[in-house]
Amino acid sequence: MNKPIRAVSIFCLLLFLALALNATYLQYYHANALNDRVGNGRVATATFSRDRGAIMVGRTAIAESVKSKDQYKVQRTYPQPFMYAPVTGWYTFGNETGLERTQNSYLSGEDDSLFVNRLVDLVNGNATKGANVLTTIDPAAQQAAFDGLRALGADVQGAVVAIEPSTGKVLAMVSLPTYNPNRLADHNFKKASAYATQLSKLKSQPLLNRAVQTTLAPGSTFKVVTASAAVQTGRYNANTLVPAGPTYTLPQSHSVVHNDVISGCSSPKIPLIQAMEFSCNTAFAPLAVAVGASAMHRQAEGFGFNQQYFDDLPAQATSRYPAGLDPPNTALSGFGQGSVTASPLQMAMVTAGIANDGVVMKPYLVNSLQSPTSFETLKSTNPEQLAQATSSSTASEVTKMMVATVQSGTATPAAIPGIQVAGKTGTAQSGLKNPDGSEVPPYAWFVGFAPAQSPKVAVCVMLQHVDQPTDEIHGGTLGGPIAKSVMEAVLNPHG
Repeated sequence: MNKPIRAVSIFCLLLFLALALNATYLQYYHANALNDRVGNGRVATATFSRDRGAIMVGRTAIAESVKSKDQYKVQRTYPQPFMYAPVTGWYTFGNETGLERTQNSYLSGEDDSLFVNRLVDLVNGNATKGANVLTTIDPAAQQAAFDGLRALGADVQGAVVAIEPSTGKVLAMVSLPTYNPNRLADHNFKKASAYATQLSKLKSQPLLNRAVQTTLAPGSTFKVVTASAAVQTGRYNANTLVPAGPTYTLPQSHSVVHNDVISGCSSPKIPLIQAMEFSCNTAFAPLAVAVGASAMHRQAEGFGFNQQYFDDLPAQATSRYPAGLDPPNTALSGFGQGSVTASPLQMAMVTAGIANDGVVMKPYLVNSLQSPTSFETLKSTNPEQLAQATSSSTASEVTKMMVATVQSGTATPAAIPGIQVAGKTGTAQSGLKNPDGSEVPPYAWFVGFAPAQSPKVAVCVMLQHVDQPTDEIHGGTLGGPIAKSVMEAVLNPHG
């Protein structure tokens, strides 16, 4: 072979070798990176066309894929959109929220646990199917929470969370105002984008899941935490006399604290159970100071404050109880004002912790994952203890106070005939101003559990805005009936 031909042959060989190396690199080493590229339209289209698994409540799908007649082959639909939107979120081209996001690898069929299913589908020439996500939601409780909030008017902003105290299962999670995820999952992306823009501009923030993404002053529902901290010191019980009276001046300050309920709080000293029963701010403010900022902070963190603990939905807001509060702010924290903020999920956990003998369980929304064809359980969530917030005896003492609050105090609207209910009301000042200079109406809260001696459900109701006169916004009158209906739905599911 002469020299020019040999040179050309070697050059061609090198070209083939470079081509083989590049193909190997692209198809093996760099394949995942290429698949994950935002601009990879082919992969995105294929993923979007995949038959995603269903999100289930009991035997009912609240998110599922159905055949479509366009290029994407399947359409994601939400049969009960408004009630379950905060739970499911939505799935669209390159974007997921809610369970659609956190469980995406299972729903899309891409998780490693579904490798065998993908292999079988490949051999049989079938399209890959995703796993089903079975939630912990109790449909009767969810319906009761949704109906209860809606009954307060079209402009209501609020949330309801119900938990099974012994496990941490989320039995209900509702947030209003809500939205229609079907319109956000529409294959007409121009229409879907316009709807998303419309929702994002509303002051009521319907895309916000207020159950886990909103933190506000919890008001007097936080007295459950204060009472727990006090009893846990060993110096207090339900019958211990504590300072009260019509007013209380904050330490190192000229600011004066008043009571919403006058009749039960006017004596200079009253039993702690009476202070809880009539929600006496003038008792719980000095009680928090007497317990001390460190003990209050420690007790709040025992219930989950200042922590992230909910994995099943994205963007959990952290409930706050700051460390090192000075005496005035410690006093304000005693009745859920000042620097304290909490989400409805957090206050439901406080209530569930008291119901569960002082043990706080980690909340979860995903009960199990189910294979797409054989419907076998791939994975189940096991209940997990988050903290021992109080001793069993402390929880029992606080329960006694909460039962009295429902029987003859501010929480009587939550009473259920024949069942002993424990509860606590809260009405928290927002501390905000409207554009016209007037004060933003207070927030109304209610927490409770039932039956008091063998709890099956703990509930928190939070009302951020209700179109009612300010003097008619109270946690007991507005939140109590909702909590009652949710508890009844769990305890008596067949009516």
